[in-house]
Amino acid sequence: MVVLVISDTHGHHENLQQVLGRVQPDMIYHLGDVEGCDKYIEKMAGCPLYVVRGNCDFNPELPDDLVLELGKHRIFLTHGHRYDVRFHNQKLIRQAKLRDCDMAFYGHTHCPELVYEEDVMVLNPGSITQPRQEGRRPSYAVLQVDDQGEITANIAYL
Repeated sequence: MVVLVISDTHGHHENLQQVLGRVQPDMIYHLGDVEGCDKYIEKMAGCPLYVVRGNCDFNPELPDDLVLELGKHRIFLTHGHRYDVRFHNQKLIRQAKLRDCDMAFYGHTHCPELVYEEDVMVLNPGSITQPRQEGRRPSYAVLQVDDQGEITANIAYL
């Protein structure tokens, strides 16, 4: 199984079609700031889409956080703005652990990150439309789930 992880598209989809063609995901996790385009993305992708609310999302139907099981893992999905992710990952990791999750995925900063802290995989896919990291390359993450339920995560760039 292949899961595409994106965030902070802010209603722009110029690069999404290219990413979908490359990845051909079975599922998508969008970590917020979808800005009303969740149904459009799901239709374009043709696969299940899970979305959490970002600080620029005003749809009350979107959850602030989600916990999903994938393979052998429990994943905490959030936008991150409520957990001070611009400064550190401690609050994010604490929230993941409170929910018995061994992975925490967030957005908000528009900067990709893949680290392991306190036995938690912390992943930020960056942004495919408005990157902010040095070099400003659009980025996303890809999860590969093997037959044993193990997950391999990678950051990819356009």
